This record gives sequence, C-alpha cells and structure tokens, in this order.
Amino acid sequence: MGGLLRSLDFGVQLFGGGQELLRCTSLPCMSCVITDAQMPGMDGFALIEALRARNLDMPVIFMTAFAHEGFDQRAKAMGATCVLYKPFQDTDMIRCIEKAIRPRKTDSPPS
Repeated sequence: MGGLLRSLDFGVQLFGGGQELLRCTSLPCMSCVITDAQMPGMDGFALIEALRARNLDMPVIFMTAFAHEGFDQRAKAMGATCVLYKPFQDTDMIRCIEKAIRPRKTDSPPS
C-alpha cells in the first residue's frame, strides 16, 4: 500500500498500530489517516475516538476484511470519509484518498 501511494507522489508514513500513530509528533499535520478496523492493541474505532479527543479532525479511511451489518454506518457516524472492504482495487483506495484530501467546504462565507 505504501509503495502504491508513494508512486502517486503522496507523502506516506507507516505505523505499526494506532498507539504508534498517536505518539507521532507530525500527527496534527497529516492530511488523512488510513486505518484497518482490526489492529492489535487498538482497533480503528478506538483510534478515531482518540484522534477526535485530541481535536484532530483529519479525514479517516477505514479498511476491513470483516464486513458485518452496521459497520459502514458506525464508521461514517464517527467521521470516516470512506470504508473499503478487502480485497479492494487500488483505484478504490485512490478514489477514497482523493475524496479525503479534497478541500472541505466550510459554513462560513468567503471574506
């Protein structure tokens, strides 16, 4: 995955899990987080809760191999930009990243 994203000129940092990501000093500058729903120590849902608790609202893309009823709704209710079910195509990931890093609309009018 990292190789694909680097080949498309995305800046990529890989982490061994959610706790390692949360210790990263460059976390507030990240444009997007891609996480697996199931990871050792901290699942993707706990990770997004920890990000939001730190007032970090960057887009999050969830990946999972274990689809179950209500997963999409729960992930999106927590602010996931996109949910991908493994196996997925590279083009699906690229589409999700482009959606995630697209400038977000604001409620305030331009000045």
